[in-house]
Amino acid sequence: MSGGARLSICATLATFLATCSLLPLVNRSTWIIQAAILLVIQAAVGAAARRVPLARPLTVLVQAVVSLLLLTLVFANAHALGGVLPVPDTFRHFGALLQAGGDDVSRYAIPAPLTDGIRLMLVGGALVIGLAVDALAVTFRSAAPAGLPLLALYSVAAGLSQGGAAWLWFVLAAGGYLLLLLAEGRDRLSQWGRVFGGTSRTPGAMQADGGGGALAPVRTGRRIGALALGIALVVPLALPALDGGLLGTSGTGVGSGPGGGGTISAVNPLVSLKDSLNQPEDREVMAYRTNAEQTSDLYLRIVALDDFDGTTWRPSVRSITDVPSPLPSPRGLDADVRRTEIKTTISAADEYAQDWLPMPYPATRVDIDGRWRYEQVGRTLVGDHGQTTRGKTYTVSSLIVQPTAEQLADAGTPPSDLLREFTKVPGSLPDVVEQTALRVTQGATNNYERAVKLQDYFAVSGGFTYNTDVAAGSGSAAIAKFLKDKEGFCVHFSFSMAAMARTLGIPARVAVGFTPGSPAGDGNYSVGLRDAHAWPELYFEGVGWTRFEPTPNRGTIPEYTQDNTPSGSATDQAAPSASTSTGPSASQPSSSESCSLAQRKDGSCGNTAPAAIVGSTDDGPPFGTILLATLAGLLVLVVPLLPMLWRKRVRALRLGSSGRTDADVAGRTLAAWREVTDTAWDHGILPDDSQTPRKAAARIVRIGRLDAAAAEAVHRVAAAVEQVLYAPRPQPSSGLGEDVHRLCDALHANMSRTTRLRATFAPRSAVRVAWALGRRRETFTAGLRARWAATLDRSRRAKPSGQEG
Repeated sequence: MSGGARLSICATLATFLATCSLLPLVNRSTWIIQAAILLVIQAAVGAAARRVPLARPLTVLVQAVVSLLLLTLVFANAHALGGVLPVPDTFRHFGALLQAGGDDVSRYAIPAPLTDGIRLMLVGGALVIGLAVDALAVTFRSAAPAGLPLLALYSVAAGLSQGGAAWLWFVLAAGGYLLLLLAEGRDRLSQWGRVFGGTSRTPGAMQADGGGGALAPVRTGRRIGALALGIALVVPLALPALDGGLLGTSGTGVGSGPGGGGTISAVNPLVSLKDSLNQPEDREVMAYRTNAEQTSDLYLRIVALDDFDGTTWRPSVRSITDVPSPLPSPRGLDADVRRTEIKTTISAADEYAQDWLPMPYPATRVDIDGRWRYEQVGRTLVGDHGQTTRGKTYTVSSLIVQPTAEQLADAGTPPSDLLREFTKVPGSLPDVVEQTALRVTQGATNNYERAVKLQDYFAVSGGFTYNTDVAAGSGSAAIAKFLKDKEGFCVHFSFSMAAMARTLGIPARVAVGFTPGSPAGDGNYSVGLRDAHAWPELYFEGVGWTRFEPTPNRGTIPEYTQDNTPSGSATDQAAPSASTSTGPSASQPSSSESCSLAQRKDGSCGNTAPAAIVGSTDDGPPFGTILLATLAGLLVLVVPLLPMLWRKRVRALRLGSSGRTDADVAGRTLAAWREVTDTAWDHGILPDDSQTPRKAAARIVRIGRLDAAAAEAVHRVAAAVEQVLYAPRPQPSSGLGEDVHRLCDALHANMSRTTRLRATFAPRSAVRVAWALGRRRETFTAGLRARWAATLDRSRRAKPSGQEG
């Protein structure tokens, strides 16, 4: 095996072993096989390009182009020409996938689900690192710097993973790098010939090793590498400041807390919503006591998701302040709307560590110790500098707002700033979303009636089914699947209703938190993982942000949305009535026509449930990102073709019209001869300026094995050059362009396929561009020096003689 082949194999193996350190980050490992296959193809393309041989930068560009084609085939074949060639829509799809992957990374705890976006980030990242390692170690024969991209890859994995076997991934990554260094050292030593390896080495052993491999230095290198690796693993164990070093754990994570319960922690509260609903054990996350007469509407709200970009819903980036006491009055809530103030004491479990503080909405006062900040628009409290809810006990005063249907129906127009922000939908949202919203709300005369019709469509009449086994997601793909399959859970229902409400001009957002939980005795209530929930909030001027419940068999249907409630009766109610159970119930289809609408809404008839039809497509990356990605793709595709395009352009200029004056004729003749020598150079016949045109022509004919016609053509061009150079009155020659083309065709036919490909796509004479740039730089530098010298000279002459010295 040649040294280059050995280096290529070791570089690919080193990249693969370092990539394995990413395995603990996701819950499925199928992507590593895909990455391995693409890395092997990438390395094979590089080996083939080096055998052509192509220039080193061109080799890297070819590998980059092939890598892009491979990623297009795997991740965006439906958006590419022929399933392989990228088009602008391909880069738009890549941008959407990467954005979705970034959102998934920020949302999910480790190990995260293997979504398409995360898979693209893993496989694409492995290919990028593989390209860098192959270019440094193999193409440019410098293996030591190749450790930097490998280190970057391992550092990302080590910084995110939380497994106790981190030492294994370190050993694999370090072992791959050491193999690469040994392969390069062996290749360098082999270039010096046979190296004496000691008297104990027999000739047979030497022959078996390839006739002169340097076994002694290789053995020494292996020993040094093993020793260094052992030191890296063992020494950190004696350094307490490193938390156990490479063999220690990187901290507790989900499932690693006391009693096996683990930590429920996330920057985005949607992180483990689906997992919480599907837990085999409904573990308690908090308990509370309240003086409310009814708890059916006592949702424990964590945060509001109000930024919808077509890919997901997320909290907007807003300023936070110190927690005021009391909290400001809720925006939009008039004094004539009935409300009841209650007090709730909440105790979070030791295993529940959430950045946002769960509390009833709208809260008016919060008493809690620790570092907390207040976000006014969402009326939420968020921990500061790592502050979480773990083990916290706090008291919240809040309002139970009891608007009447009449008050909601008579709501005025929301403020313009609120309308502008909370009715914004991405331009890529499918038309079917607004069309369906208009169809469902047909006949409604105000926003309240439209909101109720949307809720009923999702919860009763749309034919949707509540199912927590459906893949979680809030982007276009998840909603489109929800529309097609008509089944999902609270995420799908709440996001879809909020999106449809926005298309109707109703300010909407999505709240995330917990349903009221279940009684635990002695006036206490218990909230478990399965009580995690998401619901839409719609804004009505005079009432403020108002909860709706489109998800069937979850939470409670608000009393003010039940159409069988008289307009003014809600004001006589002491508290809202309970409707459904707080946990998911077994679905029982009901075909009884005698079941009332109110009973069907609150789930007492079984699961007649239904849901929506709203789908949103990816808003995708902004136009600037798309434009830059398209330009980058064009550069990747066009740059390797620049030498060929330059040669074609130069050939066309040199073989153009002969001109009218004698000077023009002479210039065109010399240009034709330069094209002859460059064409021969491109085909492997180096120019020799020390020879006369006649001898140079004979040399080209001999080396190029030209036939009689092509030989005569070359000699005619040489004779015309000699006329120009030596004759007192040169005679113009015609047909020089045809003669040069005849030479080019003959050389192309006589040379091997490799030589022909290189002459076309990587012509050697293209180096004249670099030479020309070098000459211009030298001329420019010399001009600057001359002007500087002249300036100094004038300055010296301008000084009075008495000031010199």
